[in-house]
Amino acid sequence: MGHGGERRRLQAHDGELGAAVARAQDGDEAAFAVAYRIVQPGLLGYLRGIVGDDAEDVASDAWLEIARDLGRFKGDGAGFRGWTAIIARHRALDHLRRQRVRPRATMLEQDVLDLPGPHSTHEQALESLSTERALELVQGLPRDQAEAVLLRVVVGLDGLAAARVLGKRPGAVRTAAHRGLKRLARQLGVRDAADEGFGSPHG
Repeated sequence: MGHGGERRRLQAHDGELGAAVARAQDGDEAAFAVAYRIVQPGLLGYLRGIVGDDAEDVASDAWLEIARDLGRFKGDGAGFRGWTAIIARHRALDHLRRQRVRPRATMLEQDVLDLPGPHSTHEQALESLSTERALELVQGLPRDQAEAVLLRVVVGLDGLAAARVLGKRPGAVRTAAHRGLKRLARQLGVRDAADEGFGSPHG
């Protein structure tokens, strides 16, 4: 997959995140706040894609559970991002079941689409979208593709972590993300570049 810029930026914080989580597990409230600041933007972007305008409320519920169960977590910074995404997804699906509505495809806002670097086709494609256009296009993605794109690009998870969140095989998640990003690029009129830039869905 070619979406290295945003994921590298997120993963650059994993060392700091892992250290903060370890301190938070020892009772350091300031360290928990550090972990929250690192994880929350991507988590909120992911939740917006599932529950739309209710994302803030669902995120609050998720963080209450994260704080409550923090002592049970074992892993590094990247593992913590994956763990929080699993909790957030469960809270989002519970929320949707209570509302008796089907999950929306995605609702991305411009801050979520602020991906750095002109190095890959899909990043260029996403950066070129206005908020209104982003909503229009991404809402058209099948839900599996939308969630895969959100987890890989917005939350910054690798294929294995995203697969754990979704309860699917890594290959299926990579393929869904590949197809979703390629579809967005094609809709933006960068078909040829998309074919070159996305590479294999198995990468």
